[in-house]
Amino acid sequence: MDERELPMFPLGTVLFPFAPLPLHVFEPRYRALVRHCLDTEPEFGVVLIERGSEVGGGDTRFGIGTVARIVQLAELPDGRSLLVAVGTRRIRVEDWLPDDPYPRALVAPFEDDERTGDVPGTLVDDVRRVLLRVTSLRSELGVPSPSADPPVPDHHDDVARASFELAARAHVNPLDAQRVLEQTNAHARLAMLHELLTDEATVLEHQLGAG
Repeated sequence: MDERELPMFPLGTVLFPFAPLPLHVFEPRYRALVRHCLDTEPEFGVVLIERGSEVGGGDTRFGIGTVARIVQLAELPDGRSLLVAVGTRRIRVEDWLPDDPYPRALVAPFEDDERTGDVPGTLVDDVRRVLLRVTSLRSELGVPSPSADPPVPDHHDDVARASFELAARAHVNPLDAQRVLEQTNAHARLAMLHELLTDEATVLEHQLGAG
């Protein structure tokens, strides 16, 4: 198994491959992590916190996450950093190492199962349509949402990439996002996204009609 040691940044959100990740780094341990990345390789792992807080440690973490690669960095005079990273590939945590001087883990690649069949071309379009519907309903109801995303991706020539980019733009709750991240083929990710977004659209339409 191709294991490697990787600095880790547990968060309260899920990072998908191809998705951007803006971070405000202020804790001393994560300042040390960023410095290590700049001195060696600009990559760290991101996993969702299962229980606990992003600040202070003592959290429980999920075992499937994503490698983030730093693409922009601004270091502030007081030692804090503002950075943007991009998700690249999924990883499985094989073993957590001591959190000294920052969280670290032995990780291995977490790949899709190549034995799965082809994904129906219509499934990408189906997820895109329901995502656009949910986005419109959220806007009509004044539901807070992240800043404007780029257009919903197409990528029919790369269904795996499309499934991750659609997942990132779905903005479902973190536990559901983790379930999507852990699926082992694009068809399963897209099918789960379609179900989650269809259920949300039904709820939002009911709220809009009741209003």
